[in-house]
Amino acid sequence: LSQRKIIDFFRIQKCKKDDIKMKCRSLQDSRKRRRRSLVYQKKRRRLLPFIPSADPAQRLKQMGTLASALTALHMEFSDDLTYLPGMAPHSANQAKFEQGGMQVLSKEDIETLEQCRAMCKRGECPPLLVVFDSCEGYTVEADDQIKDLTIIAEYSGDVDYIKNREHDDCDSMMTLLLARDPSKSLVICPDKRGNIARFINGINNHTSDGKKKQNCKCVRYSVNGECRVILVATRDIAKGEKLYYDYNGYEHEYPTQHFV
Repeated sequence: LSQRKIIDFFRIQKCKKDDIKMKCRSLQDSRKRRRRSLVYQKKRRRLLPFIPSADPAQRLKQMGTLASALTALHMEFSDDLTYLPGMAPHSANQAKFEQGGMQVLSKEDIETLEQCRAMCKRGECPPLLVVFDSCEGYTVEADDQIKDLTIIAEYSGDVDYIKNREHDDCDSMMTLLLARDPSKSLVICPDKRGNIARFINGINNHTSDGKKKQNCKCVRYSVNGECRVILVATRDIAKGEKLYYDYNGYEHEYPTQHFV
């Protein structure tokens, strides 16, 4: 081969390699962009498990404050929704009945929720204290820092039809299902059974200072086709800070104008 042909040969091979590199780089860049986008979306919506206090003695103190509050109200501890004879049956709790549909908890977030439930069963409770306040009654405060989007607790208690509780004087009932057919709407009643969610207070919706107190929210999710209510931190919560959420997050029917 002549020198000219050899030079042309290597020039062609170099161009081919450069072309392949550019295509690979372009493909890698697009994959990176796509991967970053997916990760960002997951981080934005994914819930975090609570982090129990490392000291077993501190966890025992936290559980002790909850036990004292439950005892004072003649309640039993329960982390579950309970279905009793004469109330709504388990079969009534179907998210497909929700008027307008209910947001579905993702597979990853269900795993996080189950992780939190498993920790509670082991005695690794969320870092919370139930504290009695002379003005507000029982309140819940953080016993350690809690990050934004952390699962605080799942709202638990007896499940009943709202129509059966229209004249009930329990001040801690939580809407579970707002059905297209009002006769199928459900409510959680933590008057006999419940957990720490029962003691988290609501904000005053009628003042700017009241609204600033909110640091968590109650969210209704479809979990494997059933309605569940989960309390989630809406911002970082400092140790010693009381927990508050909006009782009127859905229906705007709870009278909060006299709340502190």
